[in-house]
Amino acid sequence: MSKICIVFDRLRSEEKMLEKQAIELGHDTIMLDAKITQFNTDSQKNDYDFGDIVLERCISYFRGLHFTACLEFLDVPVINKFEVASNCGNKLIMSLCLKKNNIPTPKTYFSFSADAAKENLEKVGFPLVLKPVIGSWGRGVMPLKDKDTVEAMFELRELTDGPHDRIFYLQELVKRPPRDIRVITVGDQAIAAMYRKSSGGFKTNIALGAEPELCDITKEIEDVCAKASQAVGGGILGVDLMEDEKNGLVVHEVNNTVEFKGLSKVAKKNIPKEMVEFALNSARR
Repeated sequence: MSKICIVFDRLRSEEKMLEKQAIELGHDTIMLDAKITQFNTDSQKNDYDFGDIVLERCISYFRGLHFTACLEFLDVPVINKFEVASNCGNKLIMSLCLKKNNIPTPKTYFSFSADAAKENLEKVGFPLVLKPVIGSWGRGVMPLKDKDTVEAMFELRELTDGPHDRIFYLQELVKRPPRDIRVITVGDQAIAAMYRKSSGGFKTNIALGAEPELCDITKEIEDVCAKASQAVGGGILGVDLMEDEKNGLVVHEVNNTVEFKGLSKVAKKNIPKEMVEFALNSARR
């Protein structure tokens, strides 16, 4: 019998589904709240019971990333690995990983001050999409279609002036249908996919009200998602695709702790089962 540890900072439906599936498969399961777990530089692996492998499922990117670093310090196997979480959690790094591995992705411009970003906009022209390099659920994503919007958004960044507000990530506005495709990959294999249709606005995030609809996994989707997974380091991921009118499928994002509650209701495969079995098989290697 194997033992799996599921680390969380807020217990969502996804973590409960993973626990239920692990128990049904006959495995011992530990549910561990990252917020109340402590480490120090003298910590040893045998000070804790992390089972055979950890599934890191924190909502907070920074909490999960640093928790993963502590686990790897103790030589505890964890999915996803620190390198993968780091690659996926920062959009700039993720875009570089995709492009370096020749994966189709929207053209993206990086600037390191508001003035340099404005110069970029003047050279490239409108529209572009401004995205925070750290963030999820479509928060802070804004299409820039004129100078007034630019001034307002850049002024807001000057006011908040967080460390990531000084990194300007500007992406071409892809001409596409009013939807994107979310694909869940497990061990580089696409196991489930859905269309996320816009509910009338620019964004297609389910968390913001976009409508999910089952998407058949074509050979093209399968291939591009496998390459995207490999580019960031593999594991259990959410790959987001857009159907570019000119260039076909492009990958605009790869997510580390992917949500799957909505998709699991209509998916042909048992998503939490695939995740648990992959994790435990990884631990046995």
